[in-house]
This record gives sequence, structure tokens and C-alpha cells, in this order.
Amino acid sequence: MPSTLSLDGLRFAMVSSTASAVDEAAPTTFDYHQSGRLVWGEYTGDTVTEGRFVGEVVEAEVRISFAHALVDDGSVVRGDAVSRVEHADDGRMMLVEDFVIDGVPHVSVTAQL
Repeated sequence: MPSTLSLDGLRFAMVSSTASAVDEAAPTTFDYHQSGRLVWGEYTGDTVTEGRFVGEVVEAEVRISFAHALVDDGSVVRGDAVSRVEHADDGRMMLVEDFVIDGVPHVSVTAQL
């Protein structure tokens, strides 16, 4: 069944994360592409030199696998995540993402730009 959620062409910026402090002046930004249920994209900024994700949209959830290189030492972080869509008071879409790094659960929030 096709999802009514469309992320194609949207950009989001990191607002908060339990995995790292967010640089408000230069947060990580995420660019989304979508074809049907298939979703993919790239992200960079803050603690990330370059990152990629791919996955699917299922109803109001975004389920992805991701990999990115860290600015500090170039090490690569990989994982899986599930985001749920919420809306800010101003109507912008927010993605609240649950993910695990090295066995530790985390939550991040991104806001549509």
C-alpha cells in the first residue's frame, strides 16, 4: 500500500540528539529523495563529514539504514533507525528518530527547513 507521506525534495536540520551535542550554528542537514515507498538521501555538517541513508516509508514512519564518517577521526558509524512524523506548532514537519549506536539507544529530532 502506498504511503501518503512524501519527503521528496525536503531538507531537515538536526535540532537535538542524545548521541552528540548539536551545533545550532551549523547543524547536520539531511536531504531526502523519494520514489513511492523507497526513500534515500545524504547528510553532512556538525559532527558528520558525509553520510548516506536508504530505506522505506511505511505509513507515517521512515525506516532507514545509515552510514556516516565522523569529523573527529574519520571513523564510520553505521546503524538502523525508525523515525515518526510529528508537526511543530508552526506546521513544519519534525522527524523523531529512534536509533542504536554500539548497542546504546538514542533519539534525535530534525525539523523541516
